[in-house]
Amino acid sequence: MKVKSIIAAAVACVLAMGISGCGNENSAEDDDRLKGTIVITGSTSVEDILTDMMDEFEALYPSVSIEYTGSGSSAGIKDTKAGVNNIGASSREIKEEEKDEKLKEEVFAYDGIAAIVNPANEIQDITLQQLADIYSGKITNWSEIGGKDETIFVVSREESSGTRSAFEELTGLPDAGGLTSKAAVAEGNGPVQASVAGNKNAIGYVSFAYIDESVKALKLDGAEPTPEASKTGEYKLSRPFVFVYYEDKATEAGLAFLEFAVSEDGQYCVEDNHGITVD
Repeated sequence: MKVKSIIAAAVACVLAMGISGCGNENSAEDDDRLKGTIVITGSTSVEDILTDMMDEFEALYPSVSIEYTGSGSSAGIKDTKAGVNNIGASSREIKEEEKDEKLKEEVFAYDGIAAIVNPANEIQDITLQQLADIYSGKITNWSEIGGKDETIFVVSREESSGTRSAFEELTGLPDAGGLTSKAAVAEGNGPVQASVAGNKNAIGYVSFAYIDESVKALKLDGAEPTPEASKTGEYKLSRPFVFVYYEDKATEAGLAFLEFAVSEDGQYCVEDNHGITVD
């Protein structure tokens, strides 16, 4: 159960029973055990999950303040190595040239994106390269990848979408020429899902949470779009969300936050924001 839910339940209990406490008598002492400010910079794609985690952690430890700046994964890692932050946030694996012996990594979630088509579409499998070619406009007909002789209706997301930025990065769309001007833009996973469900020639992409019987999720290079395949790296349209830090610079509060992120309550925040948990 999330911390805020526990607190709400405790308050309700106190009001209902008219007593001074119905939980841990040392809660105030526990709340004050950690103090200070935690500075986190890095990926914008982790923002929803991270913001939820921050709110929960600050509810548990009122004397701790967490400052987060979305500056991009590379910038967050650089900030950590330069001592600008306590924790860096990355929405990709850490590159070999970014690693050093003392830099620690903590995967706190995974992000999976499914390429979806209408259930009437006979296509079952697609490659990353084919996705890039479809979304850049190089492939415009389903017959070019083994389907019917029908024009492909491309559905993408709005420019501010973290799902869109992840999709484009993972498929290599910028190197393929960028998004075709003929693509329809939908604001949100739900509208993309609805567009594909209502058009037999459409293709779109959504977070795994939006896969249901109204659409068909395609295999990617033979791999099923599942949390398990995402965690192993077999399914390539996925990525880890990673915290990077140095133990001597993270601070006691920062290390506690890192522990919280992979705890049961922290993983509730992942689930609530359509991420894939680490367990």
